Amino acid sequence: MRTILITAVVALCAAVAVPATAHKGGKHKGHKPDVIALPNGFQPEGITTGKRHTFFAGSRATGAIYKGSLRSGKGAILVEGGAGRAATGIKLDRFKRLWVSGAGSKAIRVYDSRTGDEIRSYPVPEAGFINDNVVTRQGVYFTDSNVQQLYFVPIGKKGALGELQRIPITGDFVYGAGFNANGIEKAKGGKTLILVKSSDPGKLYTADAATGVTKEIALDKPVTNGDGLLRKGRKLYVVLNRDNIVRELRLSKDLSSATTVRDITRAEFDTPTTIARSGGRNYVVNAKFASASPATDTYQVVKVPKK
Repeated sequence: MRTILITAVVALCAAVAVPATAHKGGKHKGHKPDVIALPNGFQPEGITTGKRHTFFAGSRATGAIYKGSLRSGKGAILVEGGAGRAATGIKLDRFKRLWVSGAGSKAIRVYDSRTGDEIRSYPVPEAGFINDNVVTRQGVYFTDSNVQQLYFVPIGKKGALGELQRIPITGDFVYGAGFNANGIEKAKGGKTLILVKSSDPGKLYTADAATGVTKEIALDKPVTNGDGLLRKGRKLYVVLNRDNIVRELRLSKDLSSATTVRDITRAEFDTPTTIARSGGRNYVVNAKFASASPATDTYQVVKVPKK
């Protein structure tokens, strides 16, 4: 997820239902739409999925959260946005809570995914750009693209929320100019994390979840503009946002290297940022960073082609 200059707050307080847009033969029983419309001006960046084909998308402009159906394409605003708020990375935990990275708003927020009520807010006064997050059995980890550290909130028994912790990023991953740690994924039962560095040349790293010590993953191609990550077994999907590509990589068993399997694209991609999986299919959200009129433009969730 790239840093975005937000010049105006978009009014997204009304719970507006948005119809699906179907492609490739139209909509029929059992067919999920390939493209799903979000509210005009929404300016999404993060996406996550839940049970019964549900998805959630966050607005980088206002912090609003949209809840919709991947099956019907319909949905509505779950969390109203507001001035001084932002939502980039968004993930759903097993207790039906949404964890939201606050971008430049210097906060992490937790919401009830059923009611939209805010459960807790974690101020992070020293944050630069709280970008993406990943949920593990131990808790939730967050990247900061401008400050060389991870943020961690432990999850205790029966879902008890712990206090915010800072984990310095050390080892091979050294921050430089531009955008640094962006997308984050888990591996090895959450004991290891995978981080992507967006700036040129884009790189991948493993990080010890407890210590923050990183090791570079050897790649056959750089992942410049790397954004959201999604791992399924030894497959790792990396969204290359400004290239309109989802790159599929194959990780080595020890996570020391990864090789490119293929680059996936489709005409409907328009600066996809993060990626989520539901019902055996992957979905991305179009952020449209280059839009000339972001406050009124159209935005979409797009199904990633299988081949």
